[in-house]
Amino acid sequence: MSLSKIQQLEKYTIKHPQEVLLITVVIEEEKDKVMIFKGFSSSLMGSTEFNAEIPLISETAEIISIDRLQSPYNPQEPKYIEKGLTWEKMENLF
Repeated sequence: MSLSKIQQLEKYTIKHPQEVLLITVVIEEEKDKVMIFKGFSSSLMGSTEFNAEIPLISETAEIISIDRLQSPYNPQEPKYIEKGLTWEKMENLF
């Protein structure tokens, strides 16, 4: 069974704990920002399900861009490693 996109991104952050991923997505015509750190996802614009088994980003969601940031994340002074990656470019890092 293959991993979903969100599972692949979460797995990436487990392997790279020095990074935070900031994902811009469109879910059912609504834009959202999702942060992933050490395998955990959290919506920055909406509610996040308490149950980690329920995926935050559905398979039908469109990933607009992925930013790689240095942890710890400071919203006032984010330290970008790479900005505006597409899903295809991020896949190459797996």
